[in-house]
Amino acid sequence: MCAQYCISFADVEKAHINIRDFIHLTPVLTSSILNQVTGRNLYFKCELFQKTGSFKVTIPFNSVACIFSIPFHILNLLDSPDYSVRFDSGQGHMPRLQAHSVPRIPAYIVVPQTAPNCKKLAIQAYGASIVYSEQSDESRENITKRIIEETEGIMVHPNQEPAVMAGQGTIAMEVLNQVPLVDALVVPVGGGGMIAGIAITVKALRPTVKVYAAESLNADDCYKSKLKGELTPNPCPPETIADGVKSSIGLNTWPVIRDLVDDVFTVTEDEIKYATQLVWERMKLLIEPTAAVGVAAVLSQHFQTISPEVKNICIVLSGGNVDLTSITWMKQAERPAPYQSVSV
Repeated sequence: MCAQYCISFADVEKAHINIRDFIHLTPVLTSSILNQVTGRNLYFKCELFQKTGSFKVTIPFNSVACIFSIPFHILNLLDSPDYSVRFDSGQGHMPRLQAHSVPRIPAYIVVPQTAPNCKKLAIQAYGASIVYSEQSDESRENITKRIIEETEGIMVHPNQEPAVMAGQGTIAMEVLNQVPLVDALVVPVGGGGMIAGIAITVKALRPTVKVYAAESLNADDCYKSKLKGELTPNPCPPETIADGVKSSIGLNTWPVIRDLVDDVFTVTEDEIKYATQLVWERMKLLIEPTAAVGVAAVLSQHFQTISPEVKNICIVLSGGNVDLTSITWMKQAERPAPYQSVSV
């Protein structure tokens, strides 16, 4: 398996050593009402309680440790132009290193003008510099190249960089320890860095455990890629409330997803909205819509067709960075037909 992919489980183990002193061991919670609704035992890996409110805090620590010797060099680190990660990673990503007595590392975070205000403010609060782009891939790529040239900086891609994938794979190490009887993990997928790292880890340690991807029907490049057997990016920037899954899987994450991810579930915007509201009101967890994609997948009719032997399911709640000024969508959210009778 090591020769086929850009990372191996050994890389995940090294990442765990690199980042364990800098991150939280996030809790796994349960919900009796959601167990009742789905007829399965659900476990929620709460990465919304991670530093910066997102699983993506694993990106900077492992990336810097892998790429640069200790003590860290002073450098310009550019986060990816990729839409789905730029925000969560930027929220505390490199600037967070300053809080651990590490020399200041200037960070330039490329975000589209349409980025949620809460995430822009968080980037600034942590001391990073925001560079705005249009929403297109071409605009982000051009701005990225310009900043690298001007600053002689280093770009660490938020999902295709091997060190990033390895850092995010440590989530699975934690889950397998926290939920020993787990039968499956459900992971939201955008660029695929998190699910690739998780799949590498799960299939190395517990190959019988299933790994399922969850994504918006409006951004279903992962589903289409699996269906066609070839990398099939989204043809244009997708429109979805789950901003963290807008990006497409890439050249490094696709081979892992192709071979090691057992299935991909797509969900509608209404299903995402409903799942978000359900977790807010029943579990009292302020997740962002991207984190609700996995919940929506497990609630979906399609998911009910999987084997009843897959009983203990862990859903990765990827983040909790909610723009409270933009949740007017809740008033328009329609309850999906199968769940008309489920009270929230």
